[in-house]
Amino acid sequence: MTAFSSFPDAHDKAQQANVRRAASPPPHTLAPASVGASFKPEHLQAILADDVPVDFLEIHAENYMGAGGPPHHALARVAERAAISLHGVCMSLGGPQPLSKDHLQRFRALVDRYRPALVSEHLAWSTHDAAFMNDLLPLPYNAATLSHVCDHIDEMQEAIGQPILLENPSTYVAFSTSTMSEIDFIAAIARRTGCGLLLDVNNVFVSATNHGYSPLQYLADFPLHRVGEIHLAGHALQEDDEGETLLIDSHDGPVADDVWALYAEVVAMAGPVPTLVEWDSKIPDWPVLKAEAFAARAILRTAEAGGAHHDAAA
Repeated sequence: MTAFSSFPDAHDKAQQANVRRAASPPPHTLAPASVGASFKPEHLQAILADDVPVDFLEIHAENYMGAGGPPHHALARVAERAAISLHGVCMSLGGPQPLSKDHLQRFRALVDRYRPALVSEHLAWSTHDAAFMNDLLPLPYNAATLSHVCDHIDEMQEAIGQPILLENPSTYVAFSTSTMSEIDFIAAIARRTGCGLLLDVNNVFVSATNHGYSPLQYLADFPLHRVGEIHLAGHALQEDDEGETLLIDSHDGPVADDVWALYAEVVAMAGPVPTLVEWDSKIPDWPVLKAEAFAARAILRTAEAGGAHHDAAA
């Protein structure tokens, strides 16, 4: 699988052709077994001194929407060492308000400036009237929400000139007004808009644990052929008010063993896909984060070797 593939279905071809005509190809094409890590400014010097860095680094778009200054100076330097994955966290694709034209313009400026290898956003909402919530809030899965989210994704893709990858959420509540499953909802979005998918395996494990369903069954039903990137991260274990287990998508520690096991299952099913390890708080030293990314690389290369062996035998 390669980044920014069109994931075509017959009834989507005209719309996707319009997106492709507007797109500029990214400067980096990530190999399927590529691995990446979150870029944190405190790691700058370690990354620059590293003879064997990761293949790509993820930045949150909203941290780089100024015109210049130290953030861009640092990012320009690391962009010489690794490809960039541009990950949005504030577009509010599921929000009730129209997308912010200013935010879209700033996002497009980042795409034009760094030409990232991957561009992604969340299936979530975080705005209401003039308020912005510092969280990625869940959505009801129904026809009205589906149409609304698709319109916003179409607008974002047109504004930035290329398809995005849409990330599956981690959730803690479910809506009684939902009329379809999360997987059916996500698959319908991808078909209608031509976007790809970002499969966050930690989010799958967190949501499955919180809601009491099988993460393996979720992955078996997920449209893996549309996945252009995988995320891994740590989570925190808590209890709810009734003493039941509650997992929080905290990104503040190493990837859990259960998530590594799920990841190996995904790669076995889908083949190698560029994979990123997120670590956004309680930041460790660079070698610790890099080691997590290289653990993913070992799993990807095992799958890659197995696929090559299978092809040779066939």
